[in-house]
Amino acid sequence: MLKRYLLAPGPTPVPSEALLAMAMPIIHHRSPDFLPVLDAAKKGLQWLYQTKNDVLILCSTGTGGMVGAVNNFFSPGDKVITINGGKFGERWTKICKAYGLNTDEMVVEWGYAVKSEIVEEKLKKDTSIKGIFVQASETSTGVYHDIEALARIVKKYENTILIVDAISALVAHDLKMDAWGIDIMIGGSQKGVMLPPGLAFVGISEKAWKFAERSKCPRFYFNFKKERENLAKNQTNFTSPVTLIIGLNECIKMLRKEGIENVFSRHERLADATRKAMLAIGLELFPKESPSNAVTAVCAPSGIDGQEIYKNLREKYGITAAGGQDHVKGKIFRIAHLGYADTFDVITAVAGVEMVLRGMGHPVKLGSGVAVAEELLLK
Repeated sequence: MLKRYLLAPGPTPVPSEALLAMAMPIIHHRSPDFLPVLDAAKKGLQWLYQTKNDVLILCSTGTGGMVGAVNNFFSPGDKVITINGGKFGERWTKICKAYGLNTDEMVVEWGYAVKSEIVEEKLKKDTSIKGIFVQASETSTGVYHDIEALARIVKKYENTILIVDAISALVAHDLKMDAWGIDIMIGGSQKGVMLPPGLAFVGISEKAWKFAERSKCPRFYFNFKKERENLAKNQTNFTSPVTLIIGLNECIKMLRKEGIENVFSRHERLADATRKAMLAIGLELFPKESPSNAVTAVCAPSGIDGQEIYKNLREKYGITAAGGQDHVKGKIFRIAHLGYADTFDVITAVAGVEMVLRGMGHPVKLGSGVAVAEELLLK
């Protein structure tokens, strides 16, 4: 028998409370039974986003939220900046170009965070720039971009909005949408929110809604104005993903019970223990600065294929982590500590890495990383 452990940065494990809630008989999305369900989800997401503004619920992956954040607020030819520090920053560029936006791609070396002062210089030189697109947590590299610093800069420009892909950062990092001035923030169900894939969440500021009035990009399914109108009536524009929204309410109930500050500190503690355990094993972290609390990216030892580490974790010990992408494929592997994760998820991951490396002939003192993780995670 091989017991399975899901330690990938998405999908992440789903708690039994949510699974049981989603196993209940289906209800109709236009019936009175569903109205309080969506109302609870709407309020719960506002709590999680730390906002008084609407947070739309879309039946899509997080990428659907990203697409909607482009075609609902901009017009072909609009000047925007996309920050590309990994595969998902690259996705912002592809989406913006697909809708005809005049896109200035800021390429950031993988493993590093964007320098907010460079963004500020670009805005000072060209006040016609209408949008700054960025990841909070760049999942492919394990780097966190300083969203608070970027928001502080962008909020000074009346004709520019900040759009944040927080799909893997939501829950793992404290993102204060209203207090910082984030204009559009996208989340996804299969990450820190602890659900199966299928929901995207989009928080939108009043400043951003003014941009929506001028947008000329084509849209049909991702029509945020219609979604907002329906949300006011506790409905979605098209068929609601009823089961997932029921599960969402259970997961938010769990997060509320833990307390939002405790949720953030748990992710910070798990991430810190994972990083220090990897260093104790003798491995190098891929992020050179500003590591994410959602996922730890680790460099494979010289002469060892990172994809083989990922493969052996899964096949020999039942641990599903993640490999590298693009030009770092085979050079890194990634371990998530996101959402429904606790002390023993980290210890399992660290022990698995030690055993896999020993089995591949790399000199590892078994227990060296585990001991560090245990010390840091003792309560």
